[in-house]
Amino acid sequence: MAKAFKIGGQPLSISSIVEVLETNTPIALSKSAQKKVKDCRKYLDNKIASSSEPIYGINTGFGSLCNHKISDGELAQLQKNLVLSHACGTGEEVPQEIVKIILLLKVQSLAFGHSGVQLRTVERLIDMFNKDVLPVVYQQGSLGASGDLSPLAHLSLPLIGESEVYLDGKKRKSKSVLKGLSWSPIQLQSKEGLALLNGTQFMSAYGVWSLIKAQRLSYLSDMISSISLEAFDGRSECFDELIHLVRPHKGQLKTAENIRDFLDGSKIQEGEKQDVQDPYSFRCIPQVHGATRDVISHVKNIFITEINSVTDNPTIFVKEDKIISGGNFHGQSLAMAMDYLAIGIAELGSISERRTYQLISGQRGLPPFLAAKAGLNSGMMILQYTAASIASQNKQLCTPASVDSIVSSNGQEDHVSMGANSATKLFKVVENTERILAIEMLNATQGLAFRNLKSSNFIESILDIYRDEVKFLEKDRLLHTDIEKSIGFLQGLSIDSELL
Repeated sequence: MAKAFKIGGQPLSISSIVEVLETNTPIALSKSAQKKVKDCRKYLDNKIASSSEPIYGINTGFGSLCNHKISDGELAQLQKNLVLSHACGTGEEVPQEIVKIILLLKVQSLAFGHSGVQLRTVERLIDMFNKDVLPVVYQQGSLGASGDLSPLAHLSLPLIGESEVYLDGKKRKSKSVLKGLSWSPIQLQSKEGLALLNGTQFMSAYGVWSLIKAQRLSYLSDMISSISLEAFDGRSECFDELIHLVRPHKGQLKTAENIRDFLDGSKIQEGEKQDVQDPYSFRCIPQVHGATRDVISHVKNIFITEINSVTDNPTIFVKEDKIISGGNFHGQSLAMAMDYLAIGIAELGSISERRTYQLISGQRGLPPFLAAKAGLNSGMMILQYTAASIASQNKQLCTPASVDSIVSSNGQEDHVSMGANSATKLFKVVENTERILAIEMLNATQGLAFRNLKSSNFIESILDIYRDEVKFLEKDRLLHTDIEKSIGFLQGLSIDSELL
């Protein structure tokens, strides 16, 4: 069995999450994290036994019911009721790969030892992660404040033997899976239900997944646009380092460097150019792609802080002998960051669609719609319609969710982040943009085939492996299939992590 990644031994990073997920590395608590979790639980038990004071969510009701005192004999039932009553999710299921990230991030947050959970509860979440027992969670239901209550309730239901999970790709009843694995349902103790439900792990997992994809899309946008530039017989002086050093935004500099590397040795660039200047969608690639790259960097920093934080409530400080009710579960920073990231990623799709439009317009010696025999064949005409439709939907999805708020819990929770909506629409924008880029790739490689000169060794090598998946369009065929193959090619393309 592979060596386990120790939770609590080091901060989580986006790259470490990628490594764990891609290599299917198991996780485990570090010894120091185990001690913190046990010490915090022991402290909480002693505090409840020695004090008659109401402690929010531990011996009181929740939300606007916070003034309702609960007797000691009902504390366990209170936590089970909390999980059951808050599992009000609906809509589409959360993709299983994101559910796995939610599990990882929930373990990470609980491992800091400020939540008062039992060690066996955290270990059960770890077992679920390691054995790919993935709860059925729904996309709709969280307001992104007071934590992701509803989706995290669904995540927690299998702990107590309720609801359903995926195992080996099949949806099964949690009770039967627990029985098959010889796992007893967890008997939740005081505070545990609240610790499981309060937190930003639903939002955070969507954000982490989107960042992982965004880094790839940023690189792929640079690569594909280089192929489009060659197909359009565009000029390369606008990527000269000198022009970018006098406006030295980091992302702009990096994109310009990428394009120079991709074009290095191109015979097309050495050829005589008929046009003095290129449209903005080519000439301003570093400025537009680079701005998105800077957005990704900014948002990544926010999420690195978040996934290494304690976000449930109340928060227990053993050494200071304090239990503090606060608001670390409020997802405003995440909501605003994901709205920003959605805008940045959508712009990659927006400028990509414009390059596709230029390629099919019959300019620069290219045939109309890149059709080998135009008229009888429509060529790539309707691919641009598809890209335009998706790019337009992205613009609609980029209306920020973080500026919205609806009062809940009888006014006790009177400002919410709507970060869960930011998360799920960001997910859609990322998927959409990947499709737009796949369509540009179809057009760029088709257009390049009409050039008599060779491109760079790098671009020619990409073209060779792409043609193994998607053939040149000699005559009209079912292009939906080509789109899907092109998407699959981009998803499967191996990219050195140092390039992202």
